Amino acid sequence: MSGLDRARVRALKDAEDARFHEEHPRSIALRERAAAVMPNGVPMAWLRGSYHHEPPWIAHAAGARFTDVDGHTYADFNIADLSMFCGYAPAPVVRAVADAMARGNQFLLPTEDAIVVSEELGRRYGLPKWQYTSSASQANVEAIRVARVVTGRDRVLFFDGKYHGHFDASLVQLGADGTLVPEERGLPRRVTEGSAIVPFNDVDALAAALGTGSFALVMTEPALTNEIGLLLPQDGFHDELRRLTRETGTLLALDETHTQVVGPGGLTRRWELDPDLVTAGKSIAAGVPFGAWGMRDEVAAVLHQEKGPDGERADIVATGGTLFGNPLAMAAARATMLEVLTDEAYAHTHRLGARLADGMRDAVARAGLPWTIHHLGPRAGYVFAPSAPRTAAEARAVADDLLTRLIRIWLANRGVWEAIVGAGPVVPVPAADEDVDAYVEGFGALLDELVS
Repeated sequence: MSGLDRARVRALKDAEDARFHEEHPRSIALRERAAAVMPNGVPMAWLRGSYHHEPPWIAHAAGARFTDVDGHTYADFNIADLSMFCGYAPAPVVRAVADAMARGNQFLLPTEDAIVVSEELGRRYGLPKWQYTSSASQANVEAIRVARVVTGRDRVLFFDGKYHGHFDASLVQLGADGTLVPEERGLPRRVTEGSAIVPFNDVDALAAALGTGSFALVMTEPALTNEIGLLLPQDGFHDELRRLTRETGTLLALDETHTQVVGPGGLTRRWELDPDLVTAGKSIAAGVPFGAWGMRDEVAAVLHQEKGPDGERADIVATGGTLFGNPLAMAAARATMLEVLTDEAYAHTHRLGARLADGMRDAVARAGLPWTIHHLGPRAGYVFAPSAPRTAAEARAVADDLLTRLIRIWLANRGVWEAIVGAGPVVPVPAADEDVDAYVEGFGALLDELVS
């Protein structure tokens, strides 16, 4: 489907992997030492499992670039799976976090920053009430639990190709025979009973599922971004999604964790969407552990705690965590939204995102390849087919894991850190034209090599 010689792709990838390993002796030594005290030689399995090559160990970072312990510096377009969209060590956040540590970073009591952050999130997303966690995954869990209380139902509906974090309800997928199966080991045997998956952009399948009246919540990104490249909604899809959820008494949650990079209020605001809940995390606090979920007043009402004459509580919803909403995270979120993720910052990344996509299109055209380059705000990416997919099944049909991993390792060897497989390059706030040009030059050089 990619229009390339598979043997040539394999040979190039093997050569680039070998080069990367040869040029990273210190990283390899650290990983081998770490294997004695950490499974896989890393503090979390993804840090090795996400790559075919050895993971570089990092020494320091600033702005849009990081440097590994072997002295290689990279223009970063993965930005830690979008958690570092603000860049590394933005000065306002460094000051805010240092001040919060000096004043006391955890009390299990509120600080005024929480009010400011909630007011700003309400302004951006149009939802009046907010609560906090330490990650977007945990925010999604809490949104689901509250939806169950509001509706009196248990099940959650997702779209094929989704990613909403690492929690039981979302770690399910369609098997080869179309039945729901666990994505990974370690999940409860009955994990599939509480969830369902239908194709994105398929209104008929959505209507049939919601027509059962068994779902508390539909959870989706406004556009699917993290597993199968980029799936944009077809015209009218969000209108139908909102109509069907309302008609069936099902709540609608939009996960903006990745799509919030398009601007203040994410795609919810840009596309004038009208959810019952919004969840977010990662870059909204510049990569400091933080999650947020906003809701309508009628949803928030179930969280109101009535206390008896002696302070006793009843009818408590299963939300909360000791470190949720801590002062350090709130200080980071306040500085991020008020001083880093400004309208001017988003406009800058949009300009560079267009520059990136245009450069990639030019490279594909020069090579004569039947590929599609997609673009959404600061984000770009490639599809190894003449047109963009409409569903996850269509995206998988044209995916090429070997070629995608060749692109990643080729760019890494030329000082560009590509997005993880399944996502697409995103331009961070502190990036400059020369960072985008480095990506385009490396990408184009590979395509020229592949078709020569």
